[in-house]
Amino acid sequence: MAIAKAERLMNLALCLLGTRRPLSKRELRESVEAYLEAGSDDSFNRMFERDKDDLRELGLVIETVESLDGEIGYLARRDSNRLPPITLDAEEAAALGLAAKVWQQARLAGAASGALQKLRAAGLPEDVDPYEAHSALEPRIPVHEAAFEPLMLACRDRRPVLFDYRKANAVQPEPRHVEPWALECWRGHWYLAGFDRDRGAERVFRLSRITGKVRSRGSRFTAPVPDVVTVRETVASWAGETADRSALIRLRAGAGYPLRAKAGRVRELGDGWDELEIPYGHGLDAWLVEFGPDVVVLEPAELRADVVDRLRAVAKG
Repeated sequence: MAIAKAERLMNLALCLLGTRRPLSKRELRESVEAYLEAGSDDSFNRMFERDKDDLRELGLVIETVESLDGEIGYLARRDSNRLPPITLDAEEAAALGLAAKVWQQARLAGAASGALQKLRAAGLPEDVDPYEAHSALEPRIPVHEAAFEPLMLACRDRRPVLFDYRKANAVQPEPRHVEPWALECWRGHWYLAGFDRDRGAERVFRLSRITGKVRSRGSRFTAPVPDVVTVRETVASWAGETADRSALIRLRAGAGYPLRAKAGRVRELGDGWDELEIPYGHGLDAWLVEFGPDVVVLEPAELRADVVDRLRAVAKG
């Protein structure tokens, strides 16, 4: 019966940790029972190299030493593989667990899984699921966008990128040259904040609107990176979910309940209409048009003009 890989890795790790001198491949093949099942030298070599890489991936420091006669040996010194005491409170352990789980559908899923196991050993209780303990934290959402990983690496390495981006109301995407600063998840969507070179200003991009591949540029950043990048605040303001801007509308009594739910102030006019003050942000004009004759925009003037233009376009169609 074939020996399980987990047992084979454990036996190899014990051999490398337990020796005081480097062990050659021949000695390791004779010491680890699972290697006796290898049918040929080539089969053993491939198995050993994979196992060695797997142990290093798990964090074991394996040294390669060449003896005076040219023979290669391997060992894992105990002092190189002894961790200092790790103390994590519940919040820190849960936060690190959530960060690792962001990668559950990305290329580094295996490394993230190993990191979670190390977190368990460092103090995250087995019966505590970061999803349940901090269900309001949005990194629990799987990463579906292909742009996430290259943008994350570009943010880390401070590398400018080029990608095609389709705005909310645009038909065709357009190229954007961006110096990426930070990624953040808000309301179930991932956003990138950075410096848009073509527009010479800070911009926030929704990853689901990036089309095609993200290409790295070889140049350096041309704009300073802010000490604090407020992705969520920027998106919230852009979407009209802050108190910075508001619109005043008239709404027919008994209609438009979604609008009433957003209203910060409602005043009954007594003639079958109510006056509402609602947050004003991107896309509000398109939303108001959906309510047809039940809504009249009072202010601001630009919102009223946008709604009128949309209604005229609908009437012509």
